[in-house]
Amino acid sequence: MTDPTHLVRTYHSPLREAQAASTRDRIIAAAYALLRDSSIRNWRSLTVRAVAEKAGVNERTVYRHFSNERGLRDAVMEHMEGAAGIDLTHLQLEEIAQVAARIFTHVSSFQPEPKAPLPPTLTEANLRQREALHDALAPWTSQWSPTDAAAVAAVFDVLWSVGAYERLVADWQIDRAQAIDTLTWAIELVAEAVRQGRHPGSGSTSNRRRPPRRGGDDGIT
Repeated sequence: MTDPTHLVRTYHSPLREAQAASTRDRIIAAAYALLRDSSIRNWRSLTVRAVAEKAGVNERTVYRHFSNERGLRDAVMEHMEGAAGIDLTHLQLEEIAQVAARIFTHVSSFQPEPKAPLPPTLTEANLRQREALHDALAPWTSQWSPTDAAAVAAVFDVLWSVGAYERLVADWQIDRAQAIDTLTWAIELVAEAVRQGRHPGSGSTSNRRRPPRRGGDDGIT
């Protein structure tokens, strides 16, 4: 027979489990608050020590719920996706724009990451590019709100930026020539939307219009 003195009593304690879940939630909330206090990109601030201090627990308690710092950060990311209402499990093409809107809305609630000032040469180049975009779009956006006109120019600026190209090549491992083709394809799609009179927030082609002719009447030639 088994000696009863060597039996280990196991039991289910709903109260203890609830307390553990509450502590885990508090730790994740503290880590999330650290991100909100800085920048959504500044994950360097999410150390076990900093999170423990923010949550009012010791580091051992954090490690009791998360085996390492990576596990903690993964839990925070999951929390962020849930807070933003993002579920990528069965993403459909027609849902991409809606999911993007949720992501951007959530990101907008964080402090923007400060950018280092550019050298004067690059600053001047950026200004010339923006002015050129505004001038190119002016015949098509003259009846749009200034906000919409500026937003579309900004989209072109993003699409032809070095950062967009590097993201495709470095992060997505897309061939350089293919990256160029892809970005110019996307730029032409936006250009076609502009030609059709579709501006941000229009949601349809009901506002289609033709640009005014330069130096002539609107008669058929």
